[in-house]
Amino acid sequence: MSISVQSSRKGITGNVTELIGNTDLLRINSLSELTGCEILLKCEQQNPGGSIKDRAALQLVKDAISSGKLTPGMTIVEGTAGNTGIGLALVAKAHGYKMLVVMPKGQAKEKEQMISLYDAQLMLVEACPFADPNHFYHTAKRLGEKNDDYWWADQFENTSNTKAHYSYTGPEIWQQTQGHIDALVSVVGTGGTIAGNSVYLSEQNPNLTTWLIDPYGSGIYAYLKSGHYQANGSSFTEGIGIMRSVENFRQAKIDKAITLPDQDLVAIARHVSQYDGIFLGSSTALNVAGSLYAAAKMGAGKTIVTFYCDLAERSQAKLYNQHFLAEKNISSNCESIADMFLRYQTEPADKVVNVSRNKGG
Repeated sequence: MSISVQSSRKGITGNVTELIGNTDLLRINSLSELTGCEILLKCEQQNPGGSIKDRAALQLVKDAISSGKLTPGMTIVEGTAGNTGIGLALVAKAHGYKMLVVMPKGQAKEKEQMISLYDAQLMLVEACPFADPNHFYHTAKRLGEKNDDYWWADQFENTSNTKAHYSYTGPEIWQQTQGHIDALVSVVGTGGTIAGNSVYLSEQNPNLTTWLIDPYGSGIYAYLKSGHYQANGSSFTEGIGIMRSVENFRQAKIDKAITLPDQDLVAIARHVSQYDGIFLGSSTALNVAGSLYAAAKMGAGKTIVTFYCDLAERSQAKLYNQHFLAEKNISSNCESIADMFLRYQTEPADKVVNVSRNKGG
């Protein structure tokens, strides 16, 4: 005889998607002590799909169901570098929808495996510039538009993405810090995370400084500096950095922007794993390096919050792979974090782009 457990019972949830959100805030002790700031990680790897993208995935689906755009029997389709695909596959499976993920080749194999585990269909396409009609974004859009029983999630332009963070992540951070937050630091993929959190937290604290951290090869830093999207160098990070204006990013309230090389995120990942027992994925490592940079420029006594974006094992093939790093000419003899902090303190002021608060994208 089977017994159905109802989610109304205290302490018991009835659907895996109810586990999304309410993640912990973790102090990085070694960096906090070095800088004299409180450097805190919002632990989004705790979400059931293992990344911050679970939040956007759930909000996208909930809003589509409420509006009648997504109905029983339909297939959700989305173009993604991986984590949003995993999040949507999880949400789709939990709510009885089919899922088709369009992903560029060359992403972490662990992401492909997770998508398959949720019984989602995976379509791999050649990695190519956005202008190419075969880009994963355009491919997903075409599939969504030509099939009446498909719903295209459109994570870049669909502002349910931003809503997820304005409604939930930002309020969680405000409550967890008891209203004591001086800086928010974030990389950008679709822009939803930095937009929703920066808007909400700025409403609570108008003096908040939001730092955008861009990897080499992305064009956001160049856009905020010159008004034009232009790539400079390249990065092995996945799912972050964009070369065009999108609606979610246009909502963001950004104050400062910097760009950092892969060598810095390798050094910070090694340091934090050795001294704090925290293993970071590549996006998170860039966030933490950016937090160290913000601390260097803002001075001691600040509370800085950033995001633990996803599970470290999704970066194992690159960030923690010595052979891969050697192929990319990234040194295994990393600069000490104390030296990196000093370098950040003494870098010329014009490296930091000061952004108008109304210019998110």
